[in-house]
Amino acid sequence: MTIELLQQVRVVNPVTKIEQVSDVLIEDGYIRSVNDKISHIPNGTSIRDCQSLILGPGLVDLYSHCGEPGFEERETLSSLLNAAAAGGFTRITLLPDTSPAIDNPAVIAQLTQLHKTLCSSSSPVPILNIWGAITQDIKGEKITELADLKTAGVVGFADGEALNNLALVRRVLEYLQPLRKPVAFWCCDRNITASGVMREGVDSIQWGLPGNPVASETSAIAALLELVASTFTPIHIMRVSTARSVELIDNAKAKGLPITASTTWMHLLLDTKAIKSYHTSLNLKPPLGNPKDMMALRQGVRQGILDAIAIDHSPYTYEEKTVAFAQAPPGAIGLELALPLLWQNLVETGEFTAWELWKALSTNPAACLKQSPSKIEVGEKAELTLFNPRECWKVQSNNLHSLSSNTPWLGEELIGKVVRVWC
Repeated sequence: MTIELLQQVRVVNPVTKIEQVSDVLIEDGYIRSVNDKISHIPNGTSIRDCQSLILGPGLVDLYSHCGEPGFEERETLSSLLNAAAAGGFTRITLLPDTSPAIDNPAVIAQLTQLHKTLCSSSSPVPILNIWGAITQDIKGEKITELADLKTAGVVGFADGEALNNLALVRRVLEYLQPLRKPVAFWCCDRNITASGVMREGVDSIQWGLPGNPVASETSAIAALLELVASTFTPIHIMRVSTARSVELIDNAKAKGLPITASTTWMHLLLDTKAIKSYHTSLNLKPPLGNPKDMMALRQGVRQGILDAIAIDHSPYTYEEKTVAFAQAPPGAIGLELALPLLWQNLVETGEFTAWELWKALSTNPAACLKQSPSKIEVGEKAELTLFNPRECWKVQSNNLHSLSSNTPWLGEELIGKVVRVWC
């Protein structure tokens, strides 16, 4: 039997929108007491002084990439889960772009068995969710056996790549209605994107990089919303990155369309002006928005137009990223960096409350996956994140749990670090 007492910890409850300093007693993985002060302490209790620390529900990532199987030099499932736990995430959801792709029950069984093996270790291992591919080999040409993937245990369906065949998308929406599983789409018209590698605007001209027009995203969102209006199949819109997209989603929700949406953490922190450095980890998919886009995304999260903040952790090797900006594969790591950077730039500045940020990183992503969120209530399982917003640390390859270190914050000092997770 293990008993732990967290004394005078700042509890952030995004469900009740309440923050309070409390003692929290955890016994054998369950929350046994939450009080202003716990005076009766059982024998053998491990006591931690948690003044100045933050305790919230475990963070939930909606979509991230894993190298295994096929690209283990970028990331293994073990290193991904370790990075997730180090960043405060108690649930992580894999995109299906592995090799082979997660488009058949055999690959799902392989990953599930590996996860079970990793769970036998003494360190906390996050819950593993898996997106099943919508199309075979995520090429967007032929629909997978969706019912078989559901039976194999996928949390929902997503390619993580743009599907520009609207006839196929319409069939997918019709087929998925009886399966009652989430489906997520990244909206991007590749014909409009062309060779663009950063968001089109004044900065793209100044930095001399091919521009990707806003319409490449908004036209695809508008088309998808029309299909949802005709089928009324619930969907999730991934990687929202422009102010106009937020407006389209807001209007669609006002009309009662069954949609949820998310943006990624880096799109809330950086805009096109950061690309002046030509750091290849700023080459993202979709590209960073213009300054007005970033501010609209922040406001969209606060207002609930955008339901969740995703990490979209995308590991690449040093060799893959050490090329010219336009030739670098798009993506950056983020599981270990997102919470401290979002906290310092949004909560410490007063732009977000603690519960607003925590809600977008925990309870809302769980709801988008149609899962029950973790709660800090007596009798609930302890699926928690303990965070020190004052601890300083330096981002270096040798202290990251991820095998890759493709991040623009490499070598910089951050304030804020996860102390522990219970999962």
